[in-house]
Amino acid sequence: MKRIQKILTLVLVFLIASSVLAACAPKSNEVKKDDKATTAAPESKEKETEAAKAEEEKKTEAAKEDKKDDKKDDKTDAKKDDKPVKVCIVYTGNLGDKSYNDSCNAGAERAIKDFGIELKNLEGTTADEWEQNFIAACAGDYDLIICAASNLQPYLEKYAKDYPDKRFAIIDTTVEGDNIVSISFAQNQGSFLAGAAAAMFTEKTDIPNVNKDAIIGWVGGMDIPVLSDFFVGYKQGAEYINPDIKVLQAFAGVWNDPLKGKELTLAQFEQGADIVMNVASGTGAGILEGAKEAGKYAIGVDLNQDNDQPGSVLTSMVKRVDNACYLTIQSVVEGTFEGGSSVYLTLKEGGVGLTDFSVFKEAMGDKFPQDIVDKIAELEQKIIDGEIKVENYEGFGQ
Repeated sequence: MKRIQKILTLVLVFLIASSVLAACAPKSNEVKKDDKATTAAPESKEKETEAAKAEEEKKTEAAKEDKKDDKKDDKTDAKKDDKPVKVCIVYTGNLGDKSYNDSCNAGAERAIKDFGIELKNLEGTTADEWEQNFIAACAGDYDLIICAASNLQPYLEKYAKDYPDKRFAIIDTTVEGDNIVSISFAQNQGSFLAGAAAAMFTEKTDIPNVNKDAIIGWVGGMDIPVLSDFFVGYKQGAEYINPDIKVLQAFAGVWNDPLKGKELTLAQFEQGADIVMNVASGTGAGILEGAKEAGKYAIGVDLNQDNDQPGSVLTSMVKRVDNACYLTIQSVVEGTFEGGSSVYLTLKEGGVGLTDFSVFKEAMGDKFPQDIVDKIAELEQKIIDGEIKVENYEGFGQ
């Protein structure tokens, strides 16, 4: 019995000692005032963890954005280290045509004035020259290469993929490519108005040398799709006014032969036309001269050509190639160039339209047919509003 009591006593002493030791031990979340190292409360630890996690997420998102920016080289400002943007324009003809090429150049000259760009123009009149010039442009140190006309489409399609870091633009047609911007126009809409004006004009027999026959003419440069889009609109506009009108058509086959343009124009006058539309770039100078020489009339194209032969040019179908060139250069300067995109400029955007007839009005005086101007304004609004749907040549339009 004494032995059992002795064992119970020892157990009791052990339990008391354990309780005392446990009471004296510091709690896990207690901190001594003297200690420099502290143990954070569980709630504080959670906040720190969440803050660290949020910071890490921010870094991850920033890294993703950096990668996106790296992939979008086309949207990178080409004007680095304050160096001027270098632009090369490849032409399928010569400057000085007072038409399409000069219009494009006017936009580039404006960009020189506004942005201080460096400009290189490469002119050529044959397919071999066009291809050689395009290849030379690709090999050069240019921030932007502009193909000024649709004749350059085959070379852009062939070579652009070999220069993925280059920026390209093409005017007057559409070419697909991640580094290509395409700018085209609703020349069919502007030509519709020109055809309507010509059809009304040929009925004005009180104007000198206008005969009673309802015949008008049209002379183009090269037989290419974009000019066919011009002609489709011209013919539709003329027939809108007079379904029985006869519309003559001819192509010079070249952009820089005024003598050929004049020859074709005079031939159409001999066939009874009173007025001929010029769609021939440098060749078109001969069309306007032919109208003056024959005492007949013409319609200009691309630039305002009303003053080229005052009194012989009824109006001009203006195509804002200058704006297309300027805005494309501006996008590179400002870092907003977006490859793989296309722009289609219509009457509504002011991409095409007729001049105001003021030069011809001054020359004609009291004989000026104001009703033509009024009717053109009406037709223009109907096209913009969608009341008149102007047809396109296959492959053109939005």
